[in-house]
Amino acid sequence: MLSKYRPFAWQASSGRRSSQRGVGLIEVLVAVLVLAIGLLGIAGLQSRALKNGQSAFERSQAVTLTYLMLDAMRANVNAARTGQYNMNRTCNVNAGGTLITNDQRLWLQSMKQTLGDRDTTCGEINCVGNRCTIRVFWDDSRATEGSDNYSVETISVL
Repeated sequence: MLSKYRPFAWQASSGRRSSQRGVGLIEVLVAVLVLAIGLLGIAGLQSRALKNGQSAFERSQAVTLTYLMLDAMRANVNAARTGQYNMNRTCNVNAGGTLITNDQRLWLQSMKQTLGDRDTTCGEINCVGNRCTIRVFWDDSRATEGSDNYSVETISVL
């Protein structure tokens, strides 16, 4: 007597299952590939965020450096107003002997330490009367769409 129920139903459909072999493995491989591409994208975004974060830090440091020089000039305001602090774009740190040259030397050293000791890390001071313009130049080419000759300018009245 034949039973209506087959205890091993898989045996009857073995012809259909042979065409399905390995499909689960392919699905897993595709999922791993999609995950790997997603992780590479996240790593790229993280790298870009770090570069731009460093650029933002350097920009804020450059502004702080302009105020450092303005504070030194405010301490010696008569010399600043007569243009004794004026200097063309300078990238080399020179030895100083007077208060003014010591202020400039310390300012340029601070720039080199903070923004990188490169040939493009420079400073410029221009005072006309009591209106002074301080510029800091440095290489910001590592940032996204950065420039190798980036500058920050602060204008103040002493």
